Amino acid sequence: MGVNYQTVLWNRNKKIYDRWIGLSMLIYLISFIGLTFITNVQTSVETLIIRAFGTLAIVLLHIILVIGPLSRINTRFLPLLYNRRHLGVSMFLAALIHGGFSLFQFHTLGNVNPIYALFSSNMDYNSLKNFPFQVLGFFALIILFLMAATSHDFWLKNLSAKSWKRLHMMVYFAYALIIMHVFLGSFQQQPSLWSTAILSFGFVVITALHISTGSKERKLDHIKTTDTNEGWDYVCDIDEIPEDRAKIFIVDNERIAVFKYNNKLSAISNVCKHQGGPLGEGKVVDGCVTCPWHGYQYLPHNGQSPPPFTEQVSTYRLKLIDKKVYVSPKALPEGTEVDPVIFNN
Repeated sequence: MGVNYQTVLWNRNKKIYDRWIGLSMLIYLISFIGLTFITNVQTSVETLIIRAFGTLAIVLLHIILVIGPLSRINTRFLPLLYNRRHLGVSMFLAALIHGGFSLFQFHTLGNVNPIYALFSSNMDYNSLKNFPFQVLGFFALIILFLMAATSHDFWLKNLSAKSWKRLHMMVYFAYALIIMHVFLGSFQQQPSLWSTAILSFGFVVITALHISTGSKERKLDHIKTTDTNEGWDYVCDIDEIPEDRAKIFIVDNERIAVFKYNNKLSAISNVCKHQGGPLGEGKVVDGCVTCPWHGYQYLPHNGQSPPPFTEQVSTYRLKLIDKKVYVSPKALPEGTEVDPVIFNN
């Protein structure tokens, strides 16, 4: 978390992350160019650039889309999620080079504006065989630009977390446009069984991972307690909560996280104010609940971010009966202080 907005705040981990991104992109481009020269020496420089950066953008987009579900399945992928926006901006730049050279290659030699030429050179929208697939790529690039341009937390704060999240969920619409763009382009120009198979495999992997994590979340949301005590809902036995970790529980269709730390129990909303990250999948670090997605922190007894930060989440009352943890289902206003439940090991 940063107190003041800066254009880019690089720490050591972010520098390492970005170096790996840059190195991996460079290795991919060199490998692609080398293989192309070996298999097709007649390829023009413009076409080589278009294909190299286009395929690079697609590879990066697939990586971006699998990082989220992989992080929910295995926490070892969380470092990739932490700075995923850096990867997103890199992907947009690769897509921009691909789109820019495509526009230059196919629409700048006439007497009309290249953008106008893009939309007017082929109007056969009723034909699958001749559908103007380049238009699909153009709209996908616009979405990727909006996401890259608003990737900084300044925009997240000023657009509101909900609006920002909705905007960035459009990556799935962009992905659908890109899938159609590639398939139609391949179908109309140079059909390639190899590229079609790779793209299909990527789609299957992304779909399977999202279905898997979605199913896992759905099962969690349907867990209902049958054990109540005078209006208090049973969560779990205290021994089921690891030290400095949480047990996620559903109360009135809302997820809460019950944390155990320093012989204390506290409950807060499971949803981080930053990007809706799952606080209950994080841990208590230096006395603060730390979101596993981007490191936002909250004090467990009042749901407030430590000064000078101002984020707040709802809190809940707890009680302990014979090692059984119970929660009051009524959420308290965000930032409300609640005395932790003290227990002895």
